[in-house]
Amino acid sequence: MAEVSVTYDKSVGAAYVYFTEPELFVRSVHTYPCDPVAVDGMINLDFDEDGRLIGIEILAASSKMPEYLLKSAERLDAEGD
Repeated sequence: MAEVSVTYDKSVGAAYVYFTEPELFVRSVHTYPCDPVAVDGMINLDFDEDGRLIGIEILAASSKMPEYLLKSAERLDAEGD
């Protein structure tokens, strides 16, 4: 089964789901913001230079993502230390 990497910063309520290898640095060249009304929040899709989806940024993540993913995410805030 494929795994994805997730980071979470509870202090700002933001999570990021990575679809790239953790050791690779893949630069986002295009960010597509989803319609905040349609998704009831702010979700941004990041694409690489070849048009492949490389990650998803989710704001207000605690209301949009399953709790088990946030609990297992790499924490970027002080609480995660």
